[in-house]
Amino acid sequence: MTKRRRWNPLSSPLTRRILLVNLVAPVILAAGLLFLDRYKQGLVRSELAGLTTHAEMLAGAVGEGAVSEQSMGFLEINQDLAQHMVRRLAQTARIRARLFDAVGGLAADSRFLLSAKGNIRIEDLAPPPAMGVIARIEAWWDQAATWMPLDETLPVHLEPPQQKAEYFPEAVAALGGKAQGLVRTNPAGGIVLSVAVPVQRYKQVVGALMVSQDGSRVARALFQVRVAIAQVFLVSLAVTIALSLYMAGTIARPVRRLALAAEQVRHGRGRAHRIPDLSARGDEIGELSVALKEMTEALWARMDAIERFAADVAHEIKNPLTSVRSAVETATRLTDPEKQKKLLSIIQDDVERLNRLISDISDASRVDAEMSRADTDPVPLALLLETLAEVYRSTTENLSFPLDLPPGDDLVVNGVEGRLVQVLRNLIGNAISFSPADGTIRLSAERHGKIIRLSVEDDGPGIPDGKLDAIFDRFYTERPEGEKFGTHSGLGLSISKQIIDAHGGRIWAENREGGGARFVVELVAG
Repeated sequence: MTKRRRWNPLSSPLTRRILLVNLVAPVILAAGLLFLDRYKQGLVRSELAGLTTHAEMLAGAVGEGAVSEQSMGFLEINQDLAQHMVRRLAQTARIRARLFDAVGGLAADSRFLLSAKGNIRIEDLAPPPAMGVIARIEAWWDQAATWMPLDETLPVHLEPPQQKAEYFPEAVAALGGKAQGLVRTNPAGGIVLSVAVPVQRYKQVVGALMVSQDGSRVARALFQVRVAIAQVFLVSLAVTIALSLYMAGTIARPVRRLALAAEQVRHGRGRAHRIPDLSARGDEIGELSVALKEMTEALWARMDAIERFAADVAHEIKNPLTSVRSAVETATRLTDPEKQKKLLSIIQDDVERLNRLISDISDASRVDAEMSRADTDPVPLALLLETLAEVYRSTTENLSFPLDLPPGDDLVVNGVEGRLVQVLRNLIGNAISFSPADGTIRLSAERHGKIIRLSVEDDGPGIPDGKLDAIFDRFYTERPEGEKFGTHSGLGLSISKQIIDAHGGRIWAENREGGGARFVVELVAG
């Protein structure tokens, strides 16, 4: 007994292929984590627009409240007042603001706080590290971002030793009366956004206000998008793997079952192993199981037929051989020439019977193989019947062969012409052997839609009751009275049925009401 092996999904090449193909889409989705440049650029533009608004508001406030007019109409920034204003307004907006005077010197910085003892520099401390899975992932991502190469198109942000406008291109442009924004990268891998706008009073540029902000908001927004993509990726990955394994289970597993069953049938003994019936699936695999099952049953049936055929052949050959053996043994003991001559005649008849029997057996065994290899061609049955009727009229005495065909119809079928001729000759020869003297063999053909029906009728005694199907069995003999024994092998009608079955048609026999037999052949029109 063959031990059934447990099915392992990952051991199946088909399962691995299904899984690999289905993972392409989630992998492409995951690759989107690294390609968010367009979204990042949109965020940067939005942040720059917001910084520009803050800068313009702050510059307007400074221009109105911290610029005083000196002698001779000269305008000058009041640094103490400007420092208070810049500090307070920048703190509210959570940005860094630097105010440069008309010559580029630093007039105010939101990082300084005025006191009685001078300016105090204020540095915001980093918030304590957050706890939780998302915070840890964000920290890991920030660390991984430092390994990525910086954008070479962006300048690197470095704090100059002295705060002067000349170190900032956007501040220089603002002193020239033009607002300008700039994006830089810092050594940690992040970005720094800055915008500088002119500070005006009576349309006179008295300084430049530069506001800057790190790109933490942009980075956080990008991180949130990446987290969302990662979540979708993980869910889609889990669903993809689950569906792939399910699909593999519904495809690879039954195919493997069918393969193992076919292997067991091939190597097994007896007929204990069967092809599993999966027809309830209602798909191609179900159709495959039905086809394999039918093929296996057809092979068993063919083997049974071969065994029966071999047994029948052995039985039919044994009879004339026994007769020949008995005649030979008897002839050796006889001295009467007349009796020896009679025995030799019996031996000759048996040898001829053996030769005819072997020829018919060989023809019967070749029919299936030949029909499976032969190419079919259009065969005009009307012309075939006309030719056979003319041949038998000229070679057979005391019998008539009337022919009834539909006018103007060649009755074409697809088939092997030589084998169809063999069928008709067998039927006509069988009708001749049973017909009385001066009898009639009627040949006719007609069309019924896609079906062409041929019939051969005789005026003989007909077919015995209960034998209408048995006459197509191998070695069945029901010969007319007076016919010499052994003239026919009993394979003619069996071979005819094989040929018609191979053409996808039908053949049967029936008795006529007025006496005689009728053989009918139905074939599909070509």
